[in-house]
Amino acid sequence: MKQIFVLLLALLALSCGNKQETKTETTSAELPEQSPEEFGKILFDSRGNCFACHKPEQAVIAPSIIEIARIYKEKDGDMVSFLQGKEDPIVDPDRFAVMQTNFSITKNMTQKELEAIVAYIYSFTPKE
Repeated sequence: MKQIFVLLLALLALSCGNKQETKTETTSAELPEQSPEEFGKILFDSRGNCFACHKPEQAVIAPSIIEIARIYKEKDGDMVSFLQGKEDPIVDPDRFAVMQTNFSITKNMTQKELEAIVAYIYSFTPKE
């Protein structure tokens, strides 16, 4: 009787393990891969709260995305370092005080998240 119980317990453990592995494989296969630009747009529009001040083609509260991309490209600026609070502003320094409130958000982002936001911003530069 004890052997049957051990055998049933072993079979139950093995069958649960197989189901769990299958579920993990299915879940990871169903996740769509995002480009850095797509991931950056999601962060820009949500957690980063960047969209509140930065519009693609128009300077409202802050410089437009197009202007930021153009100036950083022209001056070979380090946008990630700026978002980490390690660099001085090179785009419209007069409005820098407004941006400082968002550094509490961007300083806590990962390198990958910041690079994705930068990729999204650079996606507004004209293709050469």
